[in-house]
Amino acid sequence: MSDLFTQRLALLAEPDHLPLLSQCLHGIERECLRVDTQGQLALTPHPAALGSTLTHPHITTDYAEPLLEFITGTSTDPAQTLHELESIHRFTYAKLAGEYLWSPSMPCPLPEEPLIPIAEYGRSNLGRLKHVYRQGLAVRYGKAMQCIAGIHYNFSLPEAMWPLLQQAEGDGRSVQDYQSASYFALIRNFRRYSWLLMYLFGASPALDAGFLRGRDHQLEAFDADTLYLPYATSLRMSDLGYQNNAQAGLTPCYDELSSYTRSLHRAVSTPYPPYEAIGTQRDGQWIQLNTNVLQIENEYYSSIRPKRVTRPGERPIHALQERGIQYVEARCLDINPFLPMGIDLTESLFMDAFLLFCALADSPLLANGECQTCTDNFLTVVTEGRRPGLMLTRGGSPIAMRDWAAALLEQIQQVAVLLDRAGHQDLHRQAIVVQQAKIADSALTPSAQILEQMRSQGESFSRFAYRQSLAHAEYFRRQPVVGEELARFEQLASRSHDEQAQLEAQDSVDFDSFVRAYQESLASPPSA
Repeated sequence: MSDLFTQRLALLAEPDHLPLLSQCLHGIERECLRVDTQGQLALTPHPAALGSTLTHPHITTDYAEPLLEFITGTSTDPAQTLHELESIHRFTYAKLAGEYLWSPSMPCPLPEEPLIPIAEYGRSNLGRLKHVYRQGLAVRYGKAMQCIAGIHYNFSLPEAMWPLLQQAEGDGRSVQDYQSASYFALIRNFRRYSWLLMYLFGASPALDAGFLRGRDHQLEAFDADTLYLPYATSLRMSDLGYQNNAQAGLTPCYDELSSYTRSLHRAVSTPYPPYEAIGTQRDGQWIQLNTNVLQIENEYYSSIRPKRVTRPGERPIHALQERGIQYVEARCLDINPFLPMGIDLTESLFMDAFLLFCALADSPLLANGECQTCTDNFLTVVTEGRRPGLMLTRGGSPIAMRDWAAALLEQIQQVAVLLDRAGHQDLHRQAIVVQQAKIADSALTPSAQILEQMRSQGESFSRFAYRQSLAHAEYFRRQPVVGEELARFEQLASRSHDEQAQLEAQDSVDFDSFVRAYQESLASPPSA
């Protein structure tokens, strides 16, 4: 354990500073597919009663028209965040006619790719830009890959914590620069240790066989309709997911903010010959925003992102460069099909302790091949995480995954104890105990439990997932939103439609000019 970690824990344990730990902010984004009564992809438009996908603050779509995305606000209490997420689910189910929310991350049986509908956002220039961006994703990666769902966990440390740590460490940078550098330290440690999350919470060891039709793969047949790997934890996060030749050489540096933003700027402004060969329009219709390595910053696929709330019309790169990192978005969490919302309080509490540990622990730069080692460890765990005797690499030497995981949990537990002292409860420590049991017995992991359920019930992946989807639907429909809560959601939906109509009425330039101006907003690279 590093001296820096010990010193920071001691500083935050002081009575005057301990309350800061109860001021961390959390937010959750949960994606899920709409399916019909046969467990097939719903081909219906987004239900109008849920509001406008362009302007609703909590209910939108991601890639496909049936791929819903639920977005909570931020709260210092993860239980409150989950309560809000549950309310969004209950309201949605009240408006779904004869449809269900698919329970796991990997998709239901999908139709032929041309039949998968890309999300629509209305006639405004902004809405059309969001649609064309997704058309570009279809051209570049295929539609099936865009139907994978996940949970994004947003987390920030209290603003008052940064100057406290900075002063104690005698750091002479501005508070903004220190804060951004500290978030990058968190991200580097997340890269080092996120394989642990894949073992503990990975919940996609199997998938519908049709998902990989016509593609080479190394998976095994579970049954006639299911592919899997016997020790996999998260096939969603394996190389079956978002892999692309254009992005293969894109490795944004997590050393400092300026090098990170420069790397992303190059990617969104550098043409990629295979995309140039495709072009941006076909038969007079836009099919991608541009022919660069990335169409926009968010196309870069990573397990964690530095984030800053953007102003209207502002590019994410510029927001980061001008005002620094505000929070991180952890993007590698699978949806647990045993949980109605895909995540529960125990997982959320552990995520808080894990991310805070990543922020407080010493985090040297990723040098001498460590970046590739992080990737290798991560991919090993997503495909073989439950294999007995599995070895990873730490500091250039082999180490048993179970031994490393146990050591990490001991350190994370120290953070959990502090969080519990700050909140006058024992819930974070209990969340650690639950994870320690999974290290001792891999049968307790979600990935193992999914395969065991499929075996014991004689079910394919899709039959298991559909059964869970029906159970979750019953859970949410038993207690629909009512009264003031229902009125609030219906008002949000109505207001979002009005806001979309206003945007459509305000457009003053044609779409081609709008896209050109959008591209020109990145004409100058971020300052060094």
